[in-house]
Amino acid sequence: MSDARTTIDVLLDGFGRIRELVEEIADELDDRTATLQVDRGANTPAWLLWHLTRVQDDHVAALAGVDQAWDAWADRFGLPFDHRDIGYGHGVEQVRQVRASGRLLDDYHRDVDALTRTYVESLDSTELSRVVDEDWDPPVTVGMRLVSVLGDAWQHAGQAAFVLGVARRTG
Repeated sequence: MSDARTTIDVLLDGFGRIRELVEEIADELDDRTATLQVDRGANTPAWLLWHLTRVQDDHVAALAGVDQAWDAWADRFGLPFDHRDIGYGHGVEQVRQVRASGRLLDDYHRDVDALTRTYVESLDSTELSRVVDEDWDPPVTVGMRLVSVLGDAWQHAGQAAFVLGVARRTG
C-alpha cells in the first residue's frame, strides 16, 4: 500500500468518526438541549454542530475547487448571517441565533461528509502535498489542512457531547 493510500485511509476513517459523532449527537437534540448553554457565554450544541460542519464544508470545498454544500442548505437554516459565515469569531448573541433541529444539522452534515469523502478519495500524493497557504512556516499543504479540519471537528463535537452529558444529568 502506498503512503498516499495510507494517508487517504486515515483521513477517511477520521472523517467517518466525525460523521458518527455528529449523527449520535444530533439524534439526541431536542429544543432544550440544542440551545443549552452551560454558562452565559458558552456555545450551544446546535451552534457547535453547525459551525464544525460549516468549517468542514468551507475548507474542503475550497480545496476541491467545488461549490459548498451550504449553497443548498442556507435557506433551510434561515440564519441572519452573511452567506459565507462559518461561525469564526461569533459572540454569544450570534451563537444563540443558531436554532436548528438535530435532523437539519445531521442532514446538512451528511451532505458535507459526502463532499468530503468524494474529495478525499480522489487524492494522490501530489494533491496531498499541494501547498494551499504559504503564510505559515512550514507552508500548509492539502494534507495538513484536512488534519486541521479534523482537529477542529473533533474538538467541537466533543464540546457538544459534553453539553449533552450535562443536559442528561440536570434533566
